Amino acid sequence: MLSKGNKRKAHKRHGFQARMATKGGQKTINRRRSKGRKKLSVV
Repeated sequence: MLSKGNKRKAHKRHGFQARMATKGGQKTINRRRSKGRKKLSVV
């Protein structure tokens, strides 16, 4: 059976602040910015 999504956990792992907390995450956000993504972090 598929598990139900947990929004809090998802935000903690893939949210904007979680991304900005690490160097790699910051690169991800900057890549998405330069690409012109409407949403920088999904969830």
